[in-house]
Amino acid sequence: MGIFSNILAKLGFGKAEAAEKPAPAAASAAPAQAAPAAPAAISVVDVVGQLEAMAKKHPEKLNWKVSIVDLMKLLGLDSSLAARKELATELGCPAAKMGDSAQMNMWLHKTVLQKLADNGGNIPAELL
Repeated sequence: MGIFSNILAKLGFGKAEAAEKPAPAAASAAPAQAAPAAPAAISVVDVVGQLEAMAKKHPEKLNWKVSIVDLMKLLGLDSSLAARKELATELGCPAAKMGDSAQMNMWLHKTVLQKLADNGGNIPAELL
C-alpha cells in the first residue's frame, strides 16, 4: 500500500480501514450486512475533528492546516523529505515542483487535503 493509503487508513476511510482490520471474520460479517447501503453514498469522515483531537493530544504543537510535514507527523507517518517525495510521486506531483521542496510541500499539502475531500472527508473550502 502507498503512503496515501496509510493516510486514509489512519483517518478511518472505508476501504483503507477495512483492509487494516486484523480480524477477518468480523470484517467479512459486517460488510455483508452493510452491502446494500454502501453504493448509495460515500460516508463522510470527520477529518478535521479527528486531526484537531490528535493535535490536542500530541506533545508537539503541529500546524497540520498548512504543513504537510506536521500533518504527516500528526498521523504518525514518516515526514522525511524522502517520504514526502514518495508521496508526491504517488499523487502525481508535476516534475517542476519536485525539484523545489517548498513548492512540492505546498502542492502536496493541498493535494492530500483535496484527495481526502474527494474520498468523503469534511475538508473546509478554505483549506482547499
